[in-house]
Amino acid sequence: MKSAINFCHGFTSAKDLDFAKGQGLIPAIVQHCQTGQVLMLGYMNEEALTKTLETHLVTFYSRDRKKLWTKGEESGNFLHLRGINCDCDKDTVLVLALPDGPTCHLGNVSCFNESPLPDATARYLMHKKQAEQA
Repeated sequence: MKSAINFCHGFTSAKDLDFAKGQGLIPAIVQHCQTGQVLMLGYMNEEALTKTLETHLVTFYSRDRKKLWTKGEESGNFLHLRGINCDCDKDTVLVLALPDGPTCHLGNVSCFNESPLPDATARYLMHKKQAEQA
């Protein structure tokens, strides 16, 4: 089993991050590790990040329920940790994960279902061509 340090980029443990700025929470952007598609945004407290690093299953802090939750614990669509990068201020993380299935509770691959990835260039060129013909 890999140690947590193998997953972290820009920090070595949860203690290195600035949770104080967000009243104990930091935004966690989850990106598909193979396609680059943004899957969701959640929030982590220090305990959620530590659990993520220990179990390699992405865990968040629910602001509504005021408790930890591991993505997939109800649906079975877990997010398997592949890496975590922090931003320059160390108050936001980008989580690279491999999903077991749809990430969104609506059954979509991404909570950002209208995301331009992976065909942003094709959509742009089609729109440009249509605009020229109009």
